[in-house]
Amino acid sequence: MSKTPTRRTLKNGTISSTKSSDITPIKRKRVVKPKNTSNNKGQSEIEDIEDLLKFKEEEIAEIRVSLLEWYDKNKRDLPWRRLKDDDDGKEKKAYGVWVSEVMLQQTRVATVIDYFNRWVLKWPSLYHLSLASLEGAKKIIEDGGNFPRTVSSLKKVPGIGEYTAGAIASIAFNEVVPVVDGNVVRVLARLKAISANPKDSVTVKKFWSLAGQLVDPHRPGEFNQALMELGATICTPTSPSCSECPISAQCHALALSRQGGIVTDYPLKVVKAKQRNEFSAVCVLEVTESHNLLENNQKSRHCLLVKRPDGGLLAGLWEFPSVLLGQESETAIRRKAIDKYLKTSFNLDAKKTCKVLLREEVGEYVHIFSHIRLKMYVEYLVIHLNGGLKLLQSVSDEGNMIWKCADSKELSSMGLTSGVRKVYTMVQQFKENSLTAATQDTKQTKSRKRR
Repeated sequence: MSKTPTRRTLKNGTISSTKSSDITPIKRKRVVKPKNTSNNKGQSEIEDIEDLLKFKEEEIAEIRVSLLEWYDKNKRDLPWRRLKDDDDGKEKKAYGVWVSEVMLQQTRVATVIDYFNRWVLKWPSLYHLSLASLEGAKKIIEDGGNFPRTVSSLKKVPGIGEYTAGAIASIAFNEVVPVVDGNVVRVLARLKAISANPKDSVTVKKFWSLAGQLVDPHRPGEFNQALMELGATICTPTSPSCSECPISAQCHALALSRQGGIVTDYPLKVVKAKQRNEFSAVCVLEVTESHNLLENNQKSRHCLLVKRPDGGLLAGLWEFPSVLLGQESETAIRRKAIDKYLKTSFNLDAKKTCKVLLREEVGEYVHIFSHIRLKMYVEYLVIHLNGGLKLLQSVSDEGNMIWKCADSKELSSMGLTSGVRKVYTMVQQFKENSLTAATQDTKQTKSRKRR
């Protein structure tokens, strides 16, 4: 005789199981079977908890119809949604989806609209973006210039992950694949009353599976956008408008709320880790062809940029040479750390391979991430490289570091982070102020000589 699954009934009428303790489904009616089915007694008494992580066919049909009808009437007018999706416009739409989705991962829709419009004016196509040295765009152009059309091929492009690949493939090319972001997680967690940690890798897989069950095979892109739109406008984190929700009839969290539960209990509120303080020495290093700083032409100067590792914070993005410090440090300690980094990585040695023309402290800048408060000490360093940029290149090629030297024009067109741009702006302002002061000193010196 088989054992029945371990279970307990909670005060709010939900069922918990040792097999899936993080799921809070609606209480199910006991199913009575004839006595001659004793071998299936455990299964007959209660549905398997794992079955509750699947949508029934009738639920899927109702959610698809209701959600798409709501989306057709209520979707927001956004510039990337106006792009045509006919055969001639698919490439342009794919590009627009890519740009918008990357931006939407960083900030709010209202902010993205202006950024998006300015972006497409500056880089109207994938080709134009590739000229700005964005690695992902360059790879696509090098591979023939056409956007990959499936999730599997899109994920091979640098900078495109599961979420962005799903968005491009479904919205631009109608591949029947899911898209899961924070909005979708919230909607699904409430639909199925899943109280598990939404950041846990096992739970994340469950959400992708659930989303995959729901995707409409005829309108995958619009369905994915509808699900995200619902989470952004109706099924919000703290004030959901359940009375306006087109799929409230299928919402388990709402059903539980009628028994004393709270819809906003789903998904689980994860306690954020305390923001830690980090300190970094940042060196905006300019390489010049001239030995004399005053005679140097700005056009002959190039800034050294280093590409961050493919994993971790700001993965794969460009930045100025920098070194993380253990704590707040004095100028001498910071410079020593930068000198060691430049010598180890690029064989830049003021006594042997280069001549320092200028080295000045520019200031401090604090950049806030969700979990890090990064204080950057910015310095400006101008060097003359004995042998020119070719020497720097021959040294760097021996290592694994990816780097480049860019002039001011190229820097302005690169897709740099806001933190890197802020640092560069600080240096530009410092240079302007220093130039003004130097000019005034020169005039005063000449005036005194005439006397």
